[in-house]
Amino acid sequence: MKFMKLGSRPDTFYTTEAVRSVSSEVSSDLIVQVKGCRYMLHKFPLLSKCLRLQRLCSESPESSQHHIVQLPDFPGGVEAFELCAKFCYGITITLSAYNIVAARCAAEYLQMSEDVEKGNLIYKIEVFFNSCILHGWRDSIATLQTTKAFPLWSEDLGITSRCIEAIAIKVLTNPSKVSLSHSHSRRGRDDMSCNGAESQRHRLTVKGWWAEDLADLGIDLYWRTMIAIKSGGRIPSNLIGDALKIYASRWLPNVSRAGNAMKQAGSESDSDSNNEEPASKDRLLLETIISLLPAEKGAVSSSFLLKLLKAANILNAASSSRMELAKRVGIQLEEATPNDLLIPHLAQASETLYDVDIVMTILEHFMLQGQSPPTSPPRSKLACERRRSRSAENIDMFQESRRSSSASHSAKLKVAKIIDNYLQEISRDVNLPLAKFVALAEAVPEFARVDHDDLYRAIDIYLKAHPNLNKSERKRLCRILDCKKLSMEACMHAAQNELLPLRVVVQVLFFEQARATKASGKVTELPGNIKALLAAHGLNSSRTPAPLSTATNIPPEDQWSVSGLKSPSKSKLSTLKMKLAEDDDLDDNDDAQQDRMSRSSIVKAFCAIPARPKKMFSKFWSNGRTTANDKN
Repeated sequence: MKFMKLGSRPDTFYTTEAVRSVSSEVSSDLIVQVKGCRYMLHKFPLLSKCLRLQRLCSESPESSQHHIVQLPDFPGGVEAFELCAKFCYGITITLSAYNIVAARCAAEYLQMSEDVEKGNLIYKIEVFFNSCILHGWRDSIATLQTTKAFPLWSEDLGITSRCIEAIAIKVLTNPSKVSLSHSHSRRGRDDMSCNGAESQRHRLTVKGWWAEDLADLGIDLYWRTMIAIKSGGRIPSNLIGDALKIYASRWLPNVSRAGNAMKQAGSESDSDSNNEEPASKDRLLLETIISLLPAEKGAVSSSFLLKLLKAANILNAASSSRMELAKRVGIQLEEATPNDLLIPHLAQASETLYDVDIVMTILEHFMLQGQSPPTSPPRSKLACERRRSRSAENIDMFQESRRSSSASHSAKLKVAKIIDNYLQEISRDVNLPLAKFVALAEAVPEFARVDHDDLYRAIDIYLKAHPNLNKSERKRLCRILDCKKLSMEACMHAAQNELLPLRVVVQVLFFEQARATKASGKVTELPGNIKALLAAHGLNSSRTPAPLSTATNIPPEDQWSVSGLKSPSKSKLSTLKMKLAEDDDLDDNDDAQQDRMSRSSIVKAFCAIPARPKKMFSKFWSNGRTTANDKN
């Protein structure tokens, strides 16, 4: 750090019975009161340099042999006044980035200008400030930090604006040309006196070298500094995003963990009025960070944006800030993870555990951006563009359109996977309404789901967590499931899942039988009654089933095991047929064709499944094969 020494006399100030005095053969004739501290001083050295003291002494009557001067609103307090007083006596003082603001404000208050005496304190401070402090990186930051103790004085004297401008210029300059007197990473120091020799400098050439140092600033000064840096137009948006991430991690630590405690204490908030002020400060800090986010896509990660969104929910930030974050996340939703989307909901105890509505908003923004047509290539190079033929331009536009469409399609496939895994997490919430679950699942385009295994797993978890669903609600839930897109493992699990509606089980068995038949190479025409049942469910028996999906990573608690599945006995098979028949009578949502189909025809169609190949039904219906063959 840079410093400057003024004066040459030794320090002769001393304290006696709470009174500060200076050793001198001449008796004191001036008493100065500064915020409860009394100084016994001399008129001549002080009045010759301080115009304000001259005026105050002339206005106040002299009592005995002392003039008494009151300075209740002195900026910088006792320390700053004593520094100015020592300067008047010629006693050595040291100025640095940590006390220069207080000294400058005190000198301005006492009016220690050139009009009173040449080479006065204000002039010397300004020379040191402009020639040394503003030229050093760490000195500028340290000085800027001290201005928060004197906000009005610093603004009026231009100290704050000059420090911010100096910092912004250094950030916009090549780091190799910047004097880094002290880095935040503690890699080196560079202490020098204004008149002394320069010690070894440590220069950081990393692109984001300035972010950690600026993170020491308070939010108001940080906002002004970042605005100055962004207005320069030379710093890439991703570096701005990294700097904001560093600042947020410094000032908003573990905010998501704190949210759990806040939610538990939500009912006791009446006694926590003292916590409202820190929360409001954090809210202001968060909203300021959001306002500084770069507009470019990818400037900050989706994970960071969603952390800010979690903090916004916890701190009850403004709705506009939350919607802005949701919009930004939606632009790059494919980069998120299911855990990132688990945003706590802190509104009421009866509400859902996670904020599903904001995730729905994010997904809507993601789907909207894919609907905009691709833009044509820029035409800034006019000379080059004029030489090219219109056919070449059309080819380029077509290729650009294909790339954009391919990227959008790939992103939607990733988002579908993310949403299905997110549904698995939130489906454990007993307060999650069926309508929200279904709405979120249906918001994903049909083509984006290559397979429905993850969706089926989410439905299965939801059914287990909500055992009180009635029959119509279970059918509404399972209507979003496409049995043709289930893998063999999922089909085997679904076939014996007692929580599923019986018609879903029938659909699973039919499609798996048709798939197994075609896979064996012996394509058998399905009986007419099976085709009728398939048609009754809106299924096309002539359509080739979807290929088996690949296995995915499944949490241990949700993994399915089919090794323990046993073939149903004849009695269980007859029970299944009876339940299916009963289900046909109680199904209020069947179409007209299903209503015309009699219960006996459904049972007969169910029993008319071909016995070969045995890939699927040998596992389930081995005991009932004789019955089925007899009926055929």
